[in-house]
Amino acid sequence: MDKITPCLWFDGNGLEAAQYYVSVFGGSIDHVSYYPQDNPSPSPLPGGSVLLVEFTLFGQSYQALNGGPQFQFDEAVSLSVACADQAELDRYFDALTADGGKDGPCGWVTDKYGLCWQLVTRQIMDNYKTDDREGIARMMGVMMTMRKLDTAAMQAAFEGKVA
Repeated sequence: MDKITPCLWFDGNGLEAAQYYVSVFGGSIDHVSYYPQDNPSPSPLPGGSVLLVEFTLFGQSYQALNGGPQFQFDEAVSLSVACADQAELDRYFDALTADGGKDGPCGWVTDKYGLCWQLVTRQIMDNYKTDDREGIARMMGVMMTMRKLDTAAMQAAFEGKVA
């Protein structure tokens, strides 16, 4: 188990969500725990229901907790995916926006479970690590007009090759 593991709160569909994320990104379902049949504590789900799912994506451990309807995901927390290239970004974008997911500004996506993701290529992230403030500003200006990020257009803006 990792020292720090993100725990994602779901309303009864944590196993379904974990299986979905593993199908999109690859990885594994590592363990499933269940609410006790005779659970003495107030539980949002009946005894025998899935309580906690431990799963792994790209070597990072996650937990999906079926805690009930009290809490929902929002943009204050997102998972950022460093895509190898535009094709990988496009593939994840299409998968995460399918079946009720929604695209958002600047490469953000909200999946069908309400979890927010940032999809960006490593090339663009590398540009942010440079000292080229003007290039970064141009790239960000172009990015602010996008929903799904276009790496080629952002790179051209970074290099000053667009007006």
